[in-house]
Amino acid sequence: MSAASGWAEAFLEMMAVERAAAKNTITAYGKDLADASGFLAGRGRDLGDASAEDIEAYFAALGARGLSPATASRRRAAVRQFYRFVLGEGWRNDDPSRRVDAPKRGRPLPKVLSRDEVDRIIAAASAKDGAQGLRIGCVVELIYASGLRISELTALPLAALARDPAYLMVTGKGGKDRLAPLNDAARTAVKAYLEVRKAFLPKGDLANPWLFPSRGKAGRMTPRRFAQLLDEAAADAGIDPARVSPHVLRHAFATHLLEGGADLRVVQKLLGHADIATTQIYTHVAGDRLAQVVASKHPLSRKS
Repeated sequence: MSAASGWAEAFLEMMAVERAAAKNTITAYGKDLADASGFLAGRGRDLGDASAEDIEAYFAALGARGLSPATASRRRAAVRQFYRFVLGEGWRNDDPSRRVDAPKRGRPLPKVLSRDEVDRIIAAASAKDGAQGLRIGCVVELIYASGLRISELTALPLAALARDPAYLMVTGKGGKDRLAPLNDAARTAVKAYLEVRKAFLPKGDLANPWLFPSRGKAGRMTPRRFAQLLDEAAADAGIDPARVSPHVLRHAFATHLLEGGADLRVVQKLLGHADIATTQIYTHVAGDRLAQVVASKHPLSRKS
């Protein structure tokens, strides 16, 4: 094993143990470092002895290969983090990636569903026969009413909604708690679903604690399963499933609030964003609404 291979192995182990990176992240970073190694091998180098010029050439080549901006950005990040780790360990006394400026990357705009399209998806989901329809209808209503992440929703305990609350206490990213409101439509959907929840309980597991139990290994509905059911509902509603996902419903929640005139800071709190800059991405879709407000409320506009 070359020194560079050993360094890469140690870096990935550090990511897993010290930073608790997800398995998919570790796998992706491993592939990214392998990709960089392959490029450097063509120049007679490896990650251990690469110069700043070599890393500059690799970063430039990423842009010329037709990779998606997200993939190219992640590969650059993997190489940068790798060299910061190597420098910190004292295995090299320089960081060949340091002098290369990271390209400015625009934040992608969220996919947007109209209010009519959300209504159609809810109607299509609820129209499915029996317990299945009540469950998927309930999940869609909950996300759209409260802006929950799908991971937050599938982790809800039964106790959170057993007493028909007007608000949910949700633990989001970073272990931070926030209040998520429930409108009348969502509460009605929950009540209807709770009448048939037992149909989804694993055999003999009457004490299952999850709001959305499942007979699968996890004992509760997985984000993947919900995404599949949502695709079916979108298709039934005549909407391209590629435009719809659990996160797109969360986007719709935020977008439609802003279109209705909600304060950006309020939407930030409801979404559980630590930085308001993350929330501001939704304001682009409310442009028409903001223009109407200025036209109708500004003194000079009213005079003209």
